[in-house]
Amino acid sequence: MRSYVLVVNLIAVLSTAATARLVPVTGTDLIRFGVLTLCAAIAIEGTRQIERQREYDRAPSVAYVDTKAVWSVAAVIALPPVLAAAMVVVTYTIAWLRIWPHQRPVLPHRWIFSAATVLCGTQAAVVVLGLGMRHYPGAPDSGLLAGLGDLAVIIVAAALRWAINTVLVMIAIALSSPPKSIGELFSGFGDQILEAGALGLGLVTAVVLVQANPLVLVGVVIALVALHRGLLLTQYRRDAHTDATTGLVTKRRWRQLAEEHLGRTRAGRKLGVLFLDLDNFKTINDTYGHPNGDLVLRAVGDALRAEIREQDVCGRWGGEEFAIVIPDVHSEETLRQVAERIRHQVAVVSVALPDRDTVLTDLTVSIGGALYPADNISSVDDLLVATDMALYRAKQGGRNRVELAPPAP
Repeated sequence: MRSYVLVVNLIAVLSTAATARLVPVTGTDLIRFGVLTLCAAIAIEGTRQIERQREYDRAPSVAYVDTKAVWSVAAVIALPPVLAAAMVVVTYTIAWLRIWPHQRPVLPHRWIFSAATVLCGTQAAVVVLGLGMRHYPGAPDSGLLAGLGDLAVIIVAAALRWAINTVLVMIAIALSSPPKSIGELFSGFGDQILEAGALGLGLVTAVVLVQANPLVLVGVVIALVALHRGLLLTQYRRDAHTDATTGLVTKRRWRQLAEEHLGRTRAGRKLGVLFLDLDNFKTINDTYGHPNGDLVLRAVGDALRAEIREQDVCGRWGGEEFAIVIPDVHSEETLRQVAERIRHQVAVVSVALPDRDTVLTDLTVSIGGALYPADNISSVDDLLVATDMALYRAKQGGRNRVELAPPAP
């Protein structure tokens, strides 16, 4: 991971140096750079409360949606390459000073890497624009767009900039915490459509900067604030579906997904549900404290995710209880095998408690399960009742065991 970050940083420096002298800087360019910098500073200041909340709540495994791209995209279209690179550095510096120090620590190497990925994409865009546009960057006497051809070139350049930045970031995420599946790596990727909106605003900003009254950029700043609020609503919606302690889905979301899976269950196929309860978890909380108890819950949640398939749904039901929906179960024996694998997976979990210099091991879990359809089971509510009764039998039978409904004769 460290080597990868260093390589990306080096490429950013070398490519920026290589393009810096391609286009000379004029006094008009410096004025435009100043206007963009002022607008960027106002926009960042006006949205910093939202950005703070986004940074605080954002999951490390989700790619960051960078709305600062409005200003750096406008710069790469309308300004010489050296000023386009400077705009990336300036916007990241302002964000660092005004947003990130107030939240969970953002280490300098992370900030530098984020800026480096954008610089790599920016230099690729510079090459495309330099080769494809009739007047690059836009000159005062030529305007910016000479026709649909120039517009197509700009769109290709912006898309390439976004793709390079996104790919470099996704690789870093995969290296820092290897995902269980491709689907997990790209979770939340749909939010990138909002960054596409930022790229579009960047094009509008460049056109206004070169061909219209810069005061019109006030409208871009207002639009950017509105875009940020949309980002926050999207993040709140995701957070409402995710348990903060374990990263699993919430009880409410689990039930919604269970209903969907039940509705898609085909004739001749079955759907399994498992309820899990950590044995003697109260003793862990009482002995080591609730923060350490949360570490145990998180470790168990990770173990469950590692054992189930991508199409299965695992959620935290409440306290030390977990629930799993398993579509396309062939038989009761298959469900039992899955439950036993999960039970053994939990048994090998070890949790280091940093404030106690202790490692907790030998965790056990009791599991109840049920299949749909079956006698007296035709809905999610029926499944919940059946699995709860099976779990109760597992507890009464001595814990650390699996019981299915109906009980085997």
